[in-house]
Amino acid sequence: MGTAQAVAVYGAYGHTGRFVVAQLRERGFVPVLSGRDSGKLEAFAASLPGLDVRPASVDDPAALDRALAGTAAVINCAGPFATTAAPLIEAALRAGIPYVDVAAEIEANLDTFAHFADRARAAGAVIVPAMAFYGGLGDLLATAAMGEWTTADEAHIAYGLSGWHPTAGTRAAGTVSQERRGGLRLRYTKGQLEHHKDDLPVVQWPFPEPMGSRAVVGEFTMADVVTIPSHLSVPEVRTYMAVEAAQELSAPDTPAPAAVDEDGRSEQTFLVDVVVRSGGQERRAVARGQDIYAVSAPLAVEAVHRILTGRTRTVGVASAGEIFDAADLLRSLSAHISFELRR
Repeated sequence: MGTAQAVAVYGAYGHTGRFVVAQLRERGFVPVLSGRDSGKLEAFAASLPGLDVRPASVDDPAALDRALAGTAAVINCAGPFATTAAPLIEAALRAGIPYVDVAAEIEANLDTFAHFADRARAAGAVIVPAMAFYGGLGDLLATAAMGEWTTADEAHIAYGLSGWHPTAGTRAAGTVSQERRGGLRLRYTKGQLEHHKDDLPVVQWPFPEPMGSRAVVGEFTMADVVTIPSHLSVPEVRTYMAVEAAQELSAPDTPAPAAVDEDGRSEQTFLVDVVVRSGGQERRAVARGQDIYAVSAPLAVEAVHRILTGRTRTVGVASAGEIFDAADLLRSLSAHISFELRR
């Protein structure tokens, strides 16, 4: 339980932010609502009387300091993270509190590792980027699958989404990433990220039953190519996306997610299949659940809970698989994620 500790949620009124606020309350924390748009923040807060509301722009350090004052941690849910992550991390460092975000943006996560690793380690601070469906879950699964292995030849993360209705935030973040890449694509190979113009192949991926073999877009590169290599010695990291989900994401007229249950989750289901190979050996980890945005909330909140209760393995900027016991964390979220190891 959160023992009534206050946790700031930046971007609290956003799609994922609302799930994070609900999850914090369920776990016994007290959310402090913050974000850039005071009107949206006040409108959201009207449904949650008694919670502290602290608007703050990312270009106003004093306002960010006020937003984090007296809190035990901050969860950043506001994209594009290329804009919000660095100012929030700076504010968290000034406040002396841990920072967690749900960034799926590859470049934003690279920036966090590059710009804050030394300072955070020196300060004994904890910064966990990409503690969400993309970046965090794949890293946890790959780490759990590797077990006692210290190296592997390759890691494959296949996303079997039933569909993908992107939020406005997802679209905005994708636009920023494309602009930063100059329209090029990314892949992680031979131990490094490289830009390329190649067409993305469509291949068959043997998902576990009952999904079975399914067409996926190969080299559909996600934040796992940042988080996994940040602490695991794996020179080849490939991610794949179900063709139907990739098509919905790219279509400009695909609607935003629509709630189908009392928790606000959409009907979207997911199966994440991770395979790591070393020599002639292969290990596999699988996660199943509902709604990629909703499931980011228990991932981020569990991270905060573990940080605040001292259940961490390192300090500085660290991905989920490095700082937490991956298999134990995944099993602790059994109400939200079905997890299994196949060795």
